[in-house]
Amino acid sequence: MKKALEKHQEERHQGITRSNIRDFILGFQDGLVNTLGLVLGVASAVQSSNIVLISGLVTTFAESVSMAAVAYTSTKAAHEFYESQLKREEKELKEIPHMEEQEIRHIYYKKGFRGRQLEGIVKKITSNKKLWLDTMMAEELKLFPTDYEKPVKSAFVVGISAVIGSSVPVIPFFFLPVKTGMAYALIFSILVLFLVGAVKAKITIGNWKKSGLEMAVVGTVAALVGYLVGSLLGVVYA
Repeated sequence: MKKALEKHQEERHQGITRSNIRDFILGFQDGLVNTLGLVLGVASAVQSSNIVLISGLVTTFAESVSMAAVAYTSTKAAHEFYESQLKREEKELKEIPHMEEQEIRHIYYKKGFRGRQLEGIVKKITSNKKLWLDTMMAEELKLFPTDYEKPVKSAFVVGISAVIGSSVPVIPFFFLPVKTGMAYALIFSILVLFLVGAVKAKITIGNWKKSGLEMAVVGTVAALVGYLVGSLLGVVYA
């Protein structure tokens, strides 16, 4: 039973992590919203589906490469920050262990532990250097190695999810004229954003209706801004 539980927990940890969810949502939402705003803006200013498609596809791939690069550099920087904090904590454990022990005591005191139970926890943690260090990183600094350890993987997830998200508002223009394509792109994108927001809440914690609505509203606002800018430019340069 215990081994089965440990295996289940390991599979969950490997399959779904905070960083995986964060990277996917970041790439997908940003790609979809940015491309939606752009294609609606372009579509409101021109009457050619080809121009809209070219603009949307260029944005799709440029956005995806750009976001993947940003994800790589930001995750790498975060990893380097984690390593610097880890070294600082290691140094403090060697130089001022009494203060670090007091910090452990304070952390678990705030969690509601008292007396012998509290002292037992403190003794258990401080008797193992790795456990002590891991506890300080997670409980005091709220830093977790799995969030920063794979910059290449983060870049890949963000880049691919950005391509998927960016393609959503572009697809209708392959089959429909500009004006009809605009309506379908907007409706389709809002529905997909709502679905992604709802799924995110189901995977993590939250109200799926509220999460879905929140993501859909963000996309709608971005689309309206793009449409208004495109309409204005269309009037000015007509």
